[in-house]
Amino acid sequence: MKLRIAIPSKGRISEPAVKLLSKAGIGLKDNANRKLFSDTYHPDITVMFTRAADIPEFVADGAADMGITGLDLIEEKNVQIRLLEDLNFGKASLVLAVPEDSPVESLSDIESGTVVATEFPHLTETYLQKNGIDAKIVEMSGSTEIAPFIGVADIITDLTSTGTTLKMNHLKIVDTILDSSIKLISNPQSYNEKKEIIEEVRTGIKGVMDAEGKKLIMLNVDEGNLDQVTKAMPGMTGPTISKVLSSEHVVAVHAVVDEFEVFNLVNKLKKLGARDILVVPIERII
Repeated sequence: MKLRIAIPSKGRISEPAVKLLSKAGIGLKDNANRKLFSDTYHPDITVMFTRAADIPEFVADGAADMGITGLDLIEEKNVQIRLLEDLNFGKASLVLAVPEDSPVESLSDIESGTVVATEFPHLTETYLQKNGIDAKIVEMSGSTEIAPFIGVADIITDLTSTGTTLKMNHLKIVDTILDSSIKLISNPQSYNEKKEIIEEVRTGIKGVMDAEGKKLIMLNVDEGNLDQVTKAMPGMTGPTISKVLSSEHVVAVHAVVDEFEVFNLVNKLKKLGARDILVVPIERII
């Protein structure tokens, strides 16, 4: 039976998720014409396109074996899933916000009976109750930031990545409810029954993530300058050194380094006698 991975059909998570699967070697055969299901170049893996908000429930119910969606949506649905990896993109925070001219500056200023508009009723209610605040929750499906200005609510909770939209709408942040990012998740039963292939997917995706911001530097150097060159190269576990068969007393040095180090490092290596320097992108680190 095929492994089914649920990813968002649209929105800010969709394209990064498709690209991540592609880089991991699970490319879609028909990415241009997206249907509900898409075959991949792996014979045992199918991708299902759906709303990001539905993915936690689909994975929990077993309609999908794995999924890619935000922690905010996972926590809001309050379902039982297995968290596999933090994918380190789509970072945002669910925050409590009020109009700029509101006297509310902290949680202690919120009065009983306050009306709170939100797209995240479960997370919001749980958060308020935890802090001893008795409020009325009004669920909205979008444009939450307008609620205080049309008399729908006194306060809102909203997802924000930079806070710019809130500021543009003359809202100020009072507190943060949840810091969120995109997660790779699986159905607990599927993990037990299809552990091998799920771990293969996880390994492929993690390999892509680990390679981000890394470059492979390869160079040749005379043995007499080798010590200085190797000391200059940071590398993940130290550089790899091998003989160059066509040139006596010349060795090849390879090392994986952070991308931001490349410019200064290359110039330093040249001064230490390195030559034939190559800087190569890395697709995956396993």
